[in-house]
Amino acid sequence: MSALLVDTHIWLWYAEGADAQLSAQSVQKLEDARKSEGLLVSAISVWEVGVQHAKGRIELSMPLRDWVARALSPPGISLLSLDADIAAESTLLPGTPHGDPADRFLIAAARIKRVMLATRDRQIIGYGKAGHVRVLEL
Repeated sequence: MSALLVDTHIWLWYAEGADAQLSAQSVQKLEDARKSEGLLVSAISVWEVGVQHAKGRIELSMPLRDWVARALSPPGISLLSLDADIAAESTLLPGTPHGDPADRFLIAAARIKRVMLATRDRQIIGYGKAGHVRVLEL
């Protein structure tokens, strides 16, 4: 198995220890991936958390920059930069991809890096079932 790319909400819940949002089984899958192949967090997720926090839609346990540094600090968690290949792929996705630009970047990153995308997003899960991206449904 290769590294696991986490959707923004999964990263947020995992970093915050949101037991009400993630089952013990889901947390174990994330922990196993982190300790073996690693968890990837896309730079677009950092942006998305910041936007949601600025709009008051989410609360963080500390100021944004500190939260991001802490959430990316555990061994086995790596930041995945946005690059030209991912940006181009986000505009060339087959089928009927997600309309949300951040989700398109996540899907594109998973496809380009050939990793599974851990999510609970129903549209991404459906896109995966159509064979366009590998998805781990949490």
